[in-house]
Amino acid sequence: MESLIPVINKLQEVFNAVGSDVIQLPQIVVIGTQSSGKSSVLENLVGKDFLPRGAGVVTRRPLVLQLIYTAKDDREIRQHECGVEAEEWGRFLHNKIKVFTDFDEIREEIERETERMSGVNKGICPEPISLKIFSPRVLTLTLVDLPGITKVPVGDQPEDIEFQIRDLCLKYIGNPNSIILAVTAANTDLATSEALKLAREVDPDGHRTLAVVTKLDLMDHGTDAVDALCGRIIPVKLGIVGVVNRSQADINHKKGIQDALRDEASFLQKRYPSLASRSGTPYLARTLNRLLMHHIRDCLPELKTRVNVMAAQFQQLLNSFGDEVADKPQLLLQIITKFAAAYCNTIEGTAKNIETTELCGGARICYIFHEAFGRTLKLVDPLGGLTELDILTAIRNATGPRPALFVPEVSFELLVKRQIRRLEEPGLRCIELVHEELQRIIQHCGTQQEMLRFPKLHERIVDVITSLLRRRLPVTNQMVENLVAIELAYINTKHPDFEEAKLIYRGLTDELCDGPDHRKTAIQNAAAAAATNKQVKIGSTHSSALSSGDGLSDSAWNLGNWSRIGAKGDAATESNTHLIAAQPGMSQPPSAPGSVTQSPSRRGINLLDEVPTVPSGRRLTPHEQRECVIIEKLIRSYFLIVRKNIQDSVPKAIMHFLVNYVKDNLQSELVSHLYKQEEIDKLLDESEQIAARRREASEMLMALQKASLIISEIRETHLW
Repeated sequence: MESLIPVINKLQEVFNAVGSDVIQLPQIVVIGTQSSGKSSVLENLVGKDFLPRGAGVVTRRPLVLQLIYTAKDDREIRQHECGVEAEEWGRFLHNKIKVFTDFDEIREEIERETERMSGVNKGICPEPISLKIFSPRVLTLTLVDLPGITKVPVGDQPEDIEFQIRDLCLKYIGNPNSIILAVTAANTDLATSEALKLAREVDPDGHRTLAVVTKLDLMDHGTDAVDALCGRIIPVKLGIVGVVNRSQADINHKKGIQDALRDEASFLQKRYPSLASRSGTPYLARTLNRLLMHHIRDCLPELKTRVNVMAAQFQQLLNSFGDEVADKPQLLLQIITKFAAAYCNTIEGTAKNIETTELCGGARICYIFHEAFGRTLKLVDPLGGLTELDILTAIRNATGPRPALFVPEVSFELLVKRQIRRLEEPGLRCIELVHEELQRIIQHCGTQQEMLRFPKLHERIVDVITSLLRRRLPVTNQMVENLVAIELAYINTKHPDFEEAKLIYRGLTDELCDGPDHRKTAIQNAAAAAATNKQVKIGSTHSSALSSGDGLSDSAWNLGNWSRIGAKGDAATESNTHLIAAQPGMSQPPSAPGSVTQSPSRRGINLLDEVPTVPSGRRLTPHEQRECVIIEKLIRSYFLIVRKNIQDSVPKAIMHFLVNYVKDNLQSELVSHLYKQEEIDKLLDESEQIAARRREASEMLMALQKASLIISEIRETHLW
């Protein structure tokens, strides 16, 4: 089991070399309040003065101290480690070249390194200093000396220095593989020990806490530490060890460590004879060595598993970064082919990495076609923007000077074309949405590791595909515009689905074929209405001008109306309309200023007194309403036919002219623009970030592989 601690030291050295603490190694962590004697305990264990000493805060950075036992006659390891014939020496991790044989130089180097990172005025730094000491006078141990716990900031220490030191201590003792060495001065009450309080927070059961009571020789006269050392005040499972440190006067007078150890043994035999065999620095060293070896034995299986798992993870990470580029042209073709395949697979829905949070690629294009575009077309009202007056005006404009017996077909075509043009905008918007999704697929495929590794190549690929999509956009827009123009070019009233026209024609035919009885009844109804209107005119005081002025008798008006009744069937309303102008209170055409009223036979009749538009407030006649209803039904029926055609043909045009064209020509487009000898080196210029991460992953993988090799050298039989 003696070989276990050197194994951990090797592992510590391996992981310190790569600057990582991903593996929590077994080690002894020394904590205590300021000036409690932590550094003195470490010096007694080493047997040399090598730590900075003084009043106040002295240890201001964590010190990882690896004590390695080296036999005096082991010249091979001495030659291998330092290259000089020395009995004791030290080496720092931050200065691997230099070997320190003078321990005063080691102290000076610790002070310089501390001031370099922490400043010269009591500041602390969490970055550790790693020191290895080879000596025949030490037992193999790994210890971490931490800054002393303090309460009040001094010098340039921040106001939260207490919490900084506390967090630093918790970071190290929180490692479940560490042994906590809680140092407390004997001249203070053990119940007020900050070190034991911190240790109990992370190790409430006390399975890995060992207490050390220092300065036994400084207790008040008449008192002793027997109760504390026996665990009667605060029990500690791993035990409580008492030691005697050198005083500051001893240090100033250059009292040696060996002399101090002899004095310590003499003091313990005199004051604590029953506890002398379980106290003192030599017993503490043996206890720490034994505890550390057993602790390493318990942690080693889990440590081995952890190292192997992390090695596999970093191997996978390194593979994702790719190897060093050897054949750049071949690599470029591979990346282009892989990207084009990923782009097409995303559209087809066969990509390896399928999104689960949102629609993308072909699924989103399908959604645009059948949900967004279809819903937008359904929201387009076939009669949107058309009023009854617009329809009536179109009908009148289509008939010219001749009154129409039937609804003119020209007005239907004019109005339905106006409505069909409204389908062009949703089709063009559908193209924009598909174009945006094709652009978005580039970014989705750009998350591949090769794209992150070569950012310049990624930028050029984005530019080439964006240019290709931009070139296809006008062609696709033109095709959709042509689809609408095709529908506008020929209004097919004989369309098989245009049933409304057949129904209207059949209704008019049935009406005309009802026979003379129907016409006779209509004429009688019109005559009765005309008689009623005539009585109204006779009773009017303003009827003389109309009855005698223009040479038209009532019978002539009625005959004209009857003839219209025979054709349309609404003579009564027409007669009323003609008579409204003669009613009292209705406005007449104004005469010129100063003119004398003339008889109707001598003055001109102003029939177009204003622009011939349909008054917005006038109610439509039944004949006009029927014409509007017929036109509305025809427009709605034919518009639905055209909308169905557009809803079917626009997605097909977009797929053919945009989506499928990009899929078929993507790879050739990328090769023709990117595979150029003069640009290959520039395109495959690797990202500095990826290169740095590859180096870090490679170094960590090598460290883990080396650690696995070191652990595998330990046979299971050596553990017991």
